[in-house]
Amino acid sequence: MHTFLISTISVLVVLGIMVIVHEFGHFAAAKLCGVRVEAFSVGFGPRLFGIVVGETDYKVCALPFGGYVKMSGELPGEATSHDPGDFNEHPRWQRILIGLAGPMANFILALALMTGVLMFHHETYVYVDQPVTLDWVASGSVAAQAGLQPGDLIQKFDSVVHPSWKDLEIRAQINLNHTVAVTVLRSGQPVSLQLPLPDTSKGEDFSLGKLGLYPEEQPGPIEIEDVAPQSPAARAGLQSGDRFLSVDGHLFHNTESLVAYMRGRNGAPMQVLVAQGATQHSLTIAPARMDDPNGGQTWLLGFTGKEPPYRVEKLPFSGAIAASWSFNRSNSLLILEVLKRVVTHRMSVNTLSGPIGIARQTGMAVEMQGWQPILQLMAVISLNLGILNLLPFPILDGGLILFLLIESLLRRDVDMAIKERIYQVGFAMILVFAAYIVFNDVSKLHLFTH
Repeated sequence: MHTFLISTISVLVVLGIMVIVHEFGHFAAAKLCGVRVEAFSVGFGPRLFGIVVGETDYKVCALPFGGYVKMSGELPGEATSHDPGDFNEHPRWQRILIGLAGPMANFILALALMTGVLMFHHETYVYVDQPVTLDWVASGSVAAQAGLQPGDLIQKFDSVVHPSWKDLEIRAQINLNHTVAVTVLRSGQPVSLQLPLPDTSKGEDFSLGKLGLYPEEQPGPIEIEDVAPQSPAARAGLQSGDRFLSVDGHLFHNTESLVAYMRGRNGAPMQVLVAQGATQHSLTIAPARMDDPNGGQTWLLGFTGKEPPYRVEKLPFSGAIAASWSFNRSNSLLILEVLKRVVTHRMSVNTLSGPIGIARQTGMAVEMQGWQPILQLMAVISLNLGILNLLPFPILDGGLILFLLIESLLRRDVDMAIKERIYQVGFAMILVFAAYIVFNDVSKLHLFTH
């Protein structure tokens, strides 16, 4: 219940901010162009309270799902009065500018948010941006069946040469249900492999661990942070600061790799070489079935490993702007590639997240330490909102802009009856699509399974 409330409140706040910023872009451009704005609403439905200033009703409504700007004469079918304040009485270039202003406001917000994060505190694990060396490949996993092995250095994954771990995760997600070409460097020799990626669109959240891939998160061995009382680690005498030099002859650089190893051996006892200060000694430890962070149970020793190395960036304004631009540019290209793959059936629409999926992500980001996770997620959501609104689809800003460009080429207005019918069909299609996305989100929650 606690998680549900956090997710619900956080997504309402985050999406509310995104939509209000978007609508403010339209509002500001309309005012600059001399278009009469009848209402600037936070939320939908019945008006709760507000203030009328000049010709505009600034109001808060009962349903807190974003907001809208109502411009005079903008809706298809509205009576035309030839009033100079009406939206449709203004030149097409001004109407295009007003249509572009909403998405542009979202782009500016995304740029500003990431600039702020990079200037004041941007924290990231070092291994995420480094070349991918596999710490462990889970036995029986799709990665193991494809021939990947611990110690492999991935030189090419899909179309990316010398990918980082972050690149690997992104390229895997957009290639689900397809086979990707992988080239690894093994014992100094390149080896070409084919990795079939399962379709997890209707299952749990994707992670590379579900493929059996685990990274070298740190250059040295696993080091214990703390030990749970009455756990196998505690009974074996393990203490904070102890290091695992080897487990059955393997050197692990990641606690998740060790957990995957224990799970693959079904909890069989292990021979562990432990360093305690300057001394080393060998132990035989049998893991036990214990609760894991995902709410299930798996084989564990009952200790927490020290965090892998991370870096904190505090860039000057010019450097933060440049890095933010690069971040938003790469994410924009990724969003466009995802949309292209969905349209060409190379990626399932089931992989897309709707309000429930976004709520889960915002809830998790809010519960993380510090402001960075939620601000970074807000930047990505704002970027998504801006790009999606530019799609040339009726009732979206891109559809309005497309109509205006067509009318500019024809040098006359499209017949209002035709325009109304297109808007009606577009609205119905978006409603059906939204309903499908929400249903898909709900199906991922496994509410109807035992």
